[in-house]
Amino acid sequence: MTRATYRFREFQLIPDTEPDAEPLTFAMQCAVCEQTGEPGDDHAAAHAWATGHLKANPEHFTYREIITRPCRFEPGAWQ
Repeated sequence: MTRATYRFREFQLIPDTEPDAEPLTFAMQCAVCEQTGEPGDDHAAAHAWATGHLKANPEHFTYREIITRPCRFEPGAWQ
């Protein structure tokens, strides 16, 4: 008869700051028509897109900020 031993490990979800991590990106989406600006690494550019969209569509007052932040699991101690 074969015996198996199992060990458990804790993991913590953290922002991925490794050099090969995906970039942090920002975009704005109009909540009225659901058009979305191009994602980029500058939140000011995302907000500028929203301002331009409002100028082109004066009745579109509500927006969503979409932030994509890469994360990874960091292994902890074995239990």
